[in-house]
Amino acid sequence: MQLYTKYPLKIHNSLGGKKEEFKPIKEGYVGMYVCGPTVYSNVHLGNCRTFMSFDMMFRYFKHLGYKVRYVRNITDVGHLENDSDDGEDKIAKKAKLEQIEPMEVVQRYTVDFHNIIEKFNILPPSIEPTATGHIVEQIEIIKQIIEKGFAYVTNGSVYFDVQKFNEKYEYGKLSGRRLEDMMANTRELTAQSEKRNPHDFALWKKAGDQHIMRWPSPWGDGFPGWHIECTVMSTKYLGKTFDIHGGGMDLKFPHHECEIAQAEAGYGKAPVNYWIHTNMLTLNGKKMSKSIGNNVFPHEIFSGANELLSKAYAPAVVRFFMMQAHYSSILDLSDDALQASEKGYYRLMDAMSALEKLETGPESDFDVQVWRQNCYDAMSDDFNTPILIAHLFDAVKHINQIKEGNETITVSDLIVLTNTIEAFVFDVLGIAHASQSKEDSNDLDGVLNLLIKLRNEARENKDFETSDKIRDELISLGIQLKDGKDGTTFSLK
Repeated sequence: MQLYTKYPLKIHNSLGGKKEEFKPIKEGYVGMYVCGPTVYSNVHLGNCRTFMSFDMMFRYFKHLGYKVRYVRNITDVGHLENDSDDGEDKIAKKAKLEQIEPMEVVQRYTVDFHNIIEKFNILPPSIEPTATGHIVEQIEIIKQIIEKGFAYVTNGSVYFDVQKFNEKYEYGKLSGRRLEDMMANTRELTAQSEKRNPHDFALWKKAGDQHIMRWPSPWGDGFPGWHIECTVMSTKYLGKTFDIHGGGMDLKFPHHECEIAQAEAGYGKAPVNYWIHTNMLTLNGKKMSKSIGNNVFPHEIFSGANELLSKAYAPAVVRFFMMQAHYSSILDLSDDALQASEKGYYRLMDAMSALEKLETGPESDFDVQVWRQNCYDAMSDDFNTPILIAHLFDAVKHINQIKEGNETITVSDLIVLTNTIEAFVFDVLGIAHASQSKEDSNDLDGVLNLLIKLRNEARENKDFETSDKIRDELISLGIQLKDGKDGTTFSLK
């Protein structure tokens, strides 16, 4: 029996705004699409939080025994500056500024994206399609939408007719907006506008003479609108209706709302059963913004080369910090929060390292089966990682008590405890082990062992001033020495 039958999963569905029991279209299989990055700049930390959250969900589905097809796209054309239909294509604009080809921009920042998410131990998706690789399919669905009367051609561009669509379907059902209210609060169109009404959006944009990224179409040379790519790529690889579509909260409107409208107009059916949205990441209590200097990139956190944090933090520590908040809640990044997470991370790693050395007894003082059920209950309640982590630290407390000889555990319970905690920490939360998270761990071990040797020699020579100085200096660096019958060991705090 697969775990998903024993631990049914509930998901907060943005479409309807409530928790629902997850029932896949095909039993045992999950189709999930997540909006990926627009590759015109270095990936920012807020995006990383979104991809980390869906990586955790991907991992938990697989842990439960589902076969998962996870599709996450790369937007390499069509995303305009203000996320609507005005301004330049972000990638083309960057190419002009740097005087390079647009695909050089795409390649540079796609490589950066992959490098960063690999450091965060984010698994690659099953399929990672690009917008430019699906121009033909985008043109085909636009033709279908025009034929069904939900789009119109103006001067070489194609626009989706929101008002016409709303006569048969419901535009705004995901975000909870009513078209009538939106229209009442919108200024009239200027005389230069090609749209019939302000809420119409581009399916295809005519390329001007200076536009670098362009493709031939039935309406002339141009490029696709931002929203159409996701409708095409998600349904191509997951079917006209699939299980889960995810992305950041900021994409709910207009991007995801437009995706729904395009699919219903083109295919005549709702494309997604469960919509999941992650919340934003703030920095020191404020929105992240380059313009006000309140911004930090992942590589700056890993290296410590920034003015907002006091030190460098390992990717595994940052991921552990991210997992301590529910994906749907706002999370504030700060130096104090990262320091607290770092201490908790190493406390968890130390306890897990101690598991294989624990002595067993005839009975258990810790009810491992109840604890295990609590862990699954937390994760199956809309992927509640903070509650799961609270249960993990409950286990840490018992592990330390057993290690000190104050509690006992049976062999069978120790096996269940070890397998469960490793599965949730490493496989589900995706937290790398301390030794895996530090590229220089071997060098660190060598230096610390040398210092321990020097300290022991000083103690043997009754040079307690030197031995105490070595110990105190290491403590100030967050390294705790432990003297025992088997010698001196160290732990990172």
